[in-house]
Amino acid sequence: MNFRSAGKYFLVNRFGKIIFALVFSAAVFAQNLPAQTAVVTPASDAAAEHGAAAPLVSMSAPTLFHLFGLNWLPVTNSMVCTWIVAGLILVIVRVTTLRLTEVPGRGQNVMEALIEGWQDLMGNVLEPKVVKWVFPFAMTFFIFIVISNLMDLVPGVGSIGFVHEKTGAFLSVPHVETPFFRPPTSDANLTVAMAGIFFVMGLFWAVRSNGFWGLIKHTFGVQVETNKYAYVPLMLLFIFIGVMESFSILFIRPVALALRLYGNIFGGETMLTMAMSQKSVFLAILLALPGYFFETVVCLLQAFVFAMLSVAFVGTMCPAHDEEHGH
Repeated sequence: MNFRSAGKYFLVNRFGKIIFALVFSAAVFAQNLPAQTAVVTPASDAAAEHGAAAPLVSMSAPTLFHLFGLNWLPVTNSMVCTWIVAGLILVIVRVTTLRLTEVPGRGQNVMEALIEGWQDLMGNVLEPKVVKWVFPFAMTFFIFIVISNLMDLVPGVGSIGFVHEKTGAFLSVPHVETPFFRPPTSDANLTVAMAGIFFVMGLFWAVRSNGFWGLIKHTFGVQVETNKYAYVPLMLLFIFIGVMESFSILFIRPVALALRLYGNIFGGETMLTMAMSQKSVFLAILLALPGYFFETVVCLLQAFVFAMLSVAFVGTMCPAHDEEHGH
């Protein structure tokens, strides 16, 4: 099987499976949350009269409906947008790889350049065999996060939805309480799910590459050559370092991956919403234009950072075997 035919199998089948895993994980995390749909009650009206205003962008994604009418299967606006992004990626990949030729067209050329570029970049961090394991996940996360982040800039996302009281002109209100669509990565459930997937897979790849006891030795063992007199103090030092490294692997790295992506995209969505909520149309446009440019850069950069940090974290747990030192 040549490179192009093999690439077609990889793109269509692997991408579909991994994106399905992402959507399913997001649904599992979302189903444990209480429904966030706002309900207008006399108490809430009284709070509004006393100046208690709801935030422009809610930190939790509101529930639009319940799947199959089951209360334990809520579907939020970020989940709907996640399905749209996943479907869009499958369509793009299918169209660009439907007819692979020796002289690639524009779509095939972009896809091949993207794949080869990421393979070369990851090859500088990971061993070739580890690249084969990590590449499908890191590549899929990068493409998925890029498109999910850029959904924040699509007109209508976050600005079309339900309102409790119409106070603006025809088909226009100052603010939408429950939007139909929300950028997937501005929902912490999705970013936590993606970080969780890489956490589990990272441990699996580490054990697969080093073996269980090899991973323990790599984490807690003495990593430098020494004599028998200095070995015990160094062993205690490296055990302490291993404990700190374990805390980083089990807690700090997944939290950093999830919160960095969520915080940047949620902050960008809030910034654009505040800019577009100005009473003066001229002022809203004046504030939104540089905000759109800045947010575009942030969307692309955060996708790259998430993917590369994931690769780097795996690289620290799957070192090249020729770098191991004897005791």
